[in-house]
Amino acid sequence: MTIDRPDAIERLLRETGPAWPQDIRAAGDRVKAVYLPLLMAAPSDGYVVIRDLPYGAHPRQVLDVYRPHGARRAPVVMFVHGGAFVRGSKDINAAMYGNVLAWFARQGCVGINVEYRLAPEAAHPEGARDVGMACEWVARHAAEHGGDADTVCLVGHSAGGTHAASYACDPALGFMGRHLRCLVLVSARLRADTLPENPNAAGVRAYFGDDMTTYAHQSPMAHAHRLELPTFIVHAQYENPLLDVYATEFAWRMAKARRIAPRHLSLAGHNHVSVMAHFNSGEQLLGEQILDFFEAASR
Repeated sequence: MTIDRPDAIERLLRETGPAWPQDIRAAGDRVKAVYLPLLMAAPSDGYVVIRDLPYGAHPRQVLDVYRPHGARRAPVVMFVHGGAFVRGSKDINAAMYGNVLAWFARQGCVGINVEYRLAPEAAHPEGARDVGMACEWVARHAAEHGGDADTVCLVGHSAGGTHAASYACDPALGFMGRHLRCLVLVSARLRADTLPENPNAAGVRAYFGDDMTTYAHQSPMAHAHRLELPTFIVHAQYENPLLDVYATEFAWRMAKARRIAPRHLSLAGHNHVSVMAHFNSGEQLLGEQILDFFEAASR
């Protein structure tokens, strides 16, 4: 395991963490800004990027492939970004979220960076359906890019984690995680709510609708007991309000149903943004944990 943070990042994480819930947008912008120069300076050799390959007809139904040189039947890591259901993209700046797939490509995995449609244009369950379409694309085309379509790990962050979890466990959608070897949910919104402490309540309403009586059965939380894929649940120490609570509850529900607890990690020192921003920055603990989990699930 490797933890190596420059002093400026260490200071920012330490200062920002306890105050994170007070203004997550401003704090998130500071975190992205301090990581950007480090990510821009990260090694970019050893892989090529093929951008904006369509997996559907909508302009946002595109993905990028990060292919290691010489890849042949390499494991595949798919990543689905967040954005409170109403914003975000696979490239929110010059380095994120490509940094995530670049890091995995440097470890020998084929990386897939997935864009998807946003609410309110694409309300529940269209995010999960876009993930399903992207997974179908990977199943058909992974081999063309040196990947093994039978060894796919899906990683979802924040709202992207919601869509990934719904794809994996909501029986109403009919996917139940097909084409996947395992699932990683990072700082995912696993329960829909519009509580006063939720700074992204408007985004939840835009995606899940105004009828809050439907939220319980539409949330991945309602279906955690059905999730049979090997699953790794991650949250940051300093999270958007309640996401850490929901992550822990989701893990508990899985453990209760399966009598086997899923892997569950609280990433010390990190917040909701840095939990993904740190990939390819020199700090490798979470990446190494995910690779270890992926290898165990692939045996």
